[in-house]
Amino acid sequence: MHLLIIEDDREAAGWLVKGLKEAGHVADHAADGEEGLQMARDGDYDVLVVDRMMPKMDGLTVVRTLREEGDTTPALFLSALGDVEARVEGLRAGGDDYLAKPYAFAELLARVEGLGRRKTAEPVRTRLKVGDLEMDLLKREVSRAGEKILLQPREFKLLEYLMRNAGSVVTRTMLLENVWDYHFDPQTNVIDVHISRLRGKIDKGFDTPLLHTVRGAGYMLRAG
Repeated sequence: MHLLIIEDDREAAGWLVKGLKEAGHVADHAADGEEGLQMARDGDYDVLVVDRMMPKMDGLTVVRTLREEGDTTPALFLSALGDVEARVEGLRAGGDDYLAKPYAFAELLARVEGLGRRKTAEPVRTRLKVGDLEMDLLKREVSRAGEKILLQPREFKLLEYLMRNAGSVVTRTMLLENVWDYHFDPQTNVIDVHISRLRGKIDKGFDTPLLHTVRGAGYMLRAG
Protein backbone atom coordinates (compact mmCIF):
# COMPACT_ATOMS: atom_id res chain seq x y z
CA MET A 1 0.00 0.00 0.00
CA HIS A 2 0.97 3.63 -0.50
CA LEU A 3 0.67 5.49 2.82
CA LEU A 4 1.02 9.12 3.87
CA ILE A 5 2.22 9.89 7.40
CA ILE A 6 1.28 13.42 8.51
CA GLU A 7 3.22 13.89 11.73
CA ASP A 8 5.22 16.87 13.05
CA ASP A 9 7.36 14.78 15.40
CA ARG A 10 10.18 13.79 13.05
CA GLU A 11 11.53 11.07 15.31
CA ALA A 12 8.12 9.44 15.64
CA ALA A 13 7.49 9.86 11.91
CA GLY A 14 10.85 8.31 11.03
CA TRP A 15 10.07 5.33 13.25
CA LEU A 16 6.68 4.90 11.60
CA VAL A 17 8.00 5.20 8.06
CA LYS A 18 10.78 2.69 8.78
CA GLY A 19 8.38 0.17 10.32
CA LEU A 20 5.82 0.48 7.53
CA LYS A 21 8.48 0.05 4.85
CA GLU A 22 9.81 -3.04 6.62
CA ALA A 23 6.24 -4.38 6.53
CA GLY A 24 6.27 -4.05 2.75
CA HIS A 25 4.48 -0.73 2.28
CA VAL A 26 5.49 2.58 0.66
CA ALA A 27 5.33 5.47 3.14
CA ASP A 28 5.71 9.20 2.53
CA HIS A 29 6.03 11.83 5.27
CA ALA A 30 4.59 15.32 5.66
CA ALA A 31 5.97 17.40 8.56
CA ASP A 32 2.92 19.59 9.19
CA GLY A 33 -0.77 19.85 8.41
CA GLU A 34 -0.50 22.21 5.45
CA GLU A 35 2.12 20.07 3.74
CA GLY A 36 0.09 16.95 4.52
CA LEU A 37 -3.07 18.42 3.00
CA GLN A 38 -1.26 19.32 -0.22
CA MET A 39 0.45 15.93 -0.49
CA ALA A 40 -2.86 14.15 0.12
CA ARG A 41 -4.44 16.21 -2.66
CA ASP A 42 -1.61 15.55 -5.10
CA GLY A 43 -0.88 11.90 -4.32
CA ASP A 44 -2.77 8.65 -4.76
CA TYR A 45 -2.68 7.20 -1.25
CA ASP A 46 -4.40 4.12 0.13
CA VAL A 47 -4.41 5.28 3.78
CA LEU A 48 -3.56 8.49 5.64
CA VAL A 49 -2.03 8.32 9.14
CA VAL A 50 -2.68 11.74 10.68
CA ASP A 51 -1.42 13.21 13.94
CA ARG A 52 -4.17 15.24 15.56
CA MET A 53 -2.10 18.10 17.01
CA MET A 54 0.24 19.76 14.48
CA PRO A 55 1.53 23.24 13.59
CA LYS A 56 0.04 25.31 10.75
CA MET A 57 -3.02 23.05 10.45
CA ASP A 58 -4.28 20.43 12.90
CA GLY A 59 -5.15 16.91 11.83
CA LEU A 60 -8.89 17.36 12.26
CA THR A 61 -8.86 20.28 9.83
CA VAL A 62 -6.76 18.34 7.32
CA VAL A 63 -9.17 15.41 7.19
CA ARG A 64 -12.29 17.57 7.37
CA THR A 65 -11.03 19.63 4.41
CA LEU A 66 -10.31 16.52 2.36
CA ARG A 67 -13.80 15.16 3.06
CA GLU A 68 -15.38 18.46 2.01
CA GLU A 69 -13.43 18.19 -1.25
CA GLY A 70 -14.77 14.70 -1.87
CA ASP A 71 -11.61 12.78 -0.93
CA THR A 72 -12.61 9.49 0.75
CA THR A 73 -9.12 8.08 1.41
CA PRO A 74 -9.30 6.21 4.75
CA ALA A 75 -7.68 8.17 7.60
CA LEU A 76 -6.33 6.94 10.92
CA PHE A 77 -5.90 9.61 13.62
CA LEU A 78 -3.03 9.41 16.10
CA SER A 79 -3.38 11.46 19.28
CA ALA A 80 -2.33 11.78 22.89
CA LEU A 81 -6.00 12.57 23.54
CA GLY A 82 -7.58 9.19 24.05
CA ASP A 83 -10.84 9.90 25.87
CA VAL A 84 -14.21 9.11 24.33
CA GLU A 85 -14.99 12.74 23.51
CA ALA A 86 -11.72 13.15 21.58
CA ARG A 87 -12.27 9.92 19.63
CA VAL A 88 -15.82 10.93 18.73
CA GLU A 89 -14.59 14.34 17.57
CA GLY A 90 -12.02 12.68 15.34
CA LEU A 91 -14.54 10.32 13.78
CA ARG A 92 -17.01 13.14 13.19
CA ALA A 93 -14.29 15.13 11.43
CA GLY A 94 -14.11 12.35 8.86
CA GLY A 95 -11.62 9.94 10.41
CA ASP A 96 -12.11 6.22 9.90
CA ASP A 97 -10.18 5.07 12.96
CA TYR A 98 -8.53 6.58 16.04
CA LEU A 99 -5.49 5.34 17.95
CA ALA A 100 -4.34 6.90 21.22
CA LYS A 101 -0.66 7.41 22.02
CA PRO A 102 1.34 5.56 23.18
CA TYR A 103 0.47 2.63 20.94
CA ALA A 104 2.04 -0.63 19.84
CA PHE A 105 3.31 -0.62 16.27
CA ALA A 106 1.74 -4.02 15.65
CA GLU A 107 -1.69 -2.58 16.44
CA LEU A 108 -1.14 0.46 14.21
CA LEU A 109 -0.03 -1.82 11.36
CA ALA A 110 -3.11 -4.01 11.75
CA ARG A 111 -5.42 -0.98 11.74
CA VAL A 112 -3.73 0.57 8.70
CA GLU A 113 -3.92 -2.69 6.74
CA GLY A 114 -7.58 -3.05 7.75
CA LEU A 115 -8.34 0.41 6.39
CA GLY A 116 -6.46 -0.46 3.20
CA ARG A 117 -8.63 -3.52 2.67
CA ARG A 118 -11.71 -1.38 3.19
CA LYS A 119 -10.64 0.97 0.41
CA THR A 120 -10.05 -1.86 -2.06
CA ALA A 121 -13.58 -3.15 -1.49
CA GLU A 122 -15.03 -0.39 -3.63
CA PRO A 123 -18.37 -0.89 -5.43
CA VAL A 124 -18.10 -2.30 -8.93
CA ARG A 125 -18.70 0.37 -11.57
CA THR A 126 -21.89 -0.23 -13.51
CA ARG A 127 -21.78 2.89 -15.73
CA LEU A 128 -18.98 4.35 -17.82
CA LYS A 129 -18.98 7.86 -19.28
CA VAL A 130 -16.65 9.71 -21.66
CA GLY A 131 -17.95 13.10 -22.74
CA ASP A 132 -21.54 12.56 -23.86
CA LEU A 133 -20.94 8.84 -24.53
CA GLU A 134 -22.43 6.58 -21.84
CA MET A 135 -22.37 2.83 -21.27
CA ASP A 136 -24.66 0.94 -18.90
CA LEU A 137 -22.83 -2.30 -18.06
CA LEU A 138 -25.85 -3.92 -16.42
CA LYS A 139 -28.32 -3.25 -19.24
CA ARG A 140 -25.60 -3.63 -21.89
CA GLU A 141 -26.71 -0.35 -23.46
CA VAL A 142 -24.72 2.46 -25.07
CA SER A 143 -25.89 5.97 -25.91
CA ARG A 144 -24.39 9.23 -27.05
CA ALA A 145 -26.10 12.55 -26.34
CA GLY A 146 -29.15 10.51 -25.37
CA GLU A 147 -29.24 8.64 -28.69
CA LYS A 148 -29.04 4.85 -28.35
CA ILE A 149 -26.26 3.06 -30.22
CA LEU A 150 -26.61 -0.62 -31.12
CA LEU A 151 -23.39 -2.61 -30.85
CA GLN A 152 -22.46 -6.22 -31.57
CA PRO A 153 -21.03 -8.14 -28.56
CA ARG A 154 -17.41 -7.74 -29.72
CA GLU A 155 -17.93 -4.04 -30.44
CA PHE A 156 -19.39 -3.60 -26.96
CA LYS A 157 -16.38 -5.32 -25.38
CA LEU A 158 -14.01 -3.20 -27.46
CA LEU A 159 -15.75 0.03 -26.49
CA GLU A 160 -15.87 -0.99 -22.82
CA TYR A 161 -12.11 -1.52 -22.80
CA LEU A 162 -11.51 1.82 -24.52
CA MET A 163 -13.81 3.62 -22.07
CA ARG A 164 -12.12 2.06 -19.05
CA ASN A 165 -8.81 3.38 -20.41
CA ALA A 166 -10.15 6.73 -21.64
CA GLY A 167 -7.44 9.36 -22.09
CA SER A 168 -4.67 6.77 -22.45
CA VAL A 169 -3.16 5.21 -25.55
CA VAL A 170 -4.36 1.64 -26.06
CA THR A 171 -2.02 -0.43 -28.22
CA ARG A 172 -2.95 -3.21 -30.65
CA THR A 173 -1.33 -5.74 -28.30
CA MET A 174 -3.48 -4.54 -25.40
CA LEU A 175 -6.62 -4.89 -27.53
CA LEU A 176 -5.66 -8.34 -28.79
CA GLU A 177 -5.01 -9.59 -25.26
CA ASN A 178 -7.98 -7.96 -23.53
CA VAL A 179 -10.70 -7.95 -26.18
CA TRP A 180 -9.84 -10.95 -28.36
CA ASP A 181 -7.86 -13.02 -25.80
CA TYR A 182 -4.97 -13.43 -28.25
CA HIS A 183 -1.51 -13.51 -26.67
CA PHE A 184 0.16 -13.10 -30.05
CA ASP A 185 -0.48 -11.00 -33.17
CA PRO A 186 -2.33 -13.19 -35.67
CA GLN A 187 -1.41 -10.73 -38.44
CA THR A 188 -5.01 -9.95 -39.38
CA ASN A 189 -6.88 -6.70 -39.82
CA VAL A 190 -9.50 -7.68 -37.22
CA ILE A 191 -8.71 -4.67 -35.01
CA ASP A 192 -8.81 -2.19 -37.91
CA VAL A 193 -12.17 -3.53 -39.08
CA HIS A 194 -13.77 -3.33 -35.64
CA ILE A 195 -12.30 0.11 -34.88
CA SER A 196 -13.68 1.38 -38.18
CA ARG A 197 -17.15 -0.03 -37.45
CA LEU A 198 -17.11 1.32 -33.91
CA ARG A 199 -16.00 4.77 -35.05
CA GLY A 200 -18.86 4.81 -37.55
CA LYS A 201 -21.35 4.07 -34.78
CA ILE A 202 -20.15 6.37 -31.98
CA ASP A 203 -18.73 9.31 -34.00
CA LYS A 204 -20.66 9.51 -37.27
CA GLY A 205 -23.21 12.32 -37.17
CA PHE A 206 -21.67 13.98 -34.10
CA ASP A 207 -19.66 17.21 -34.14
CA THR A 208 -16.84 16.00 -31.87
CA PRO A 209 -14.99 12.73 -32.58
CA LEU A 210 -14.19 10.61 -29.54
CA LEU A 211 -12.22 7.72 -31.02
CA HIS A 212 -8.78 8.78 -32.24
CA THR A 213 -5.95 6.93 -33.98
CA VAL A 214 -2.57 7.66 -32.43
CA ARG A 215 -0.22 7.11 -35.35
CA GLY A 216 2.42 4.48 -34.65
CA ALA A 217 1.03 3.75 -31.19
CA GLY A 218 -2.61 2.65 -31.16
CA TYR A 219 -5.93 4.27 -30.30
CA MET A 220 -7.35 6.62 -27.71
CA LEU A 221 -10.88 7.40 -26.59
CA ARG A 222 -11.15 10.91 -25.20
CA ALA A 223 -13.60 13.78 -25.02
CA GLY A 224 -12.43 16.94 -26.79
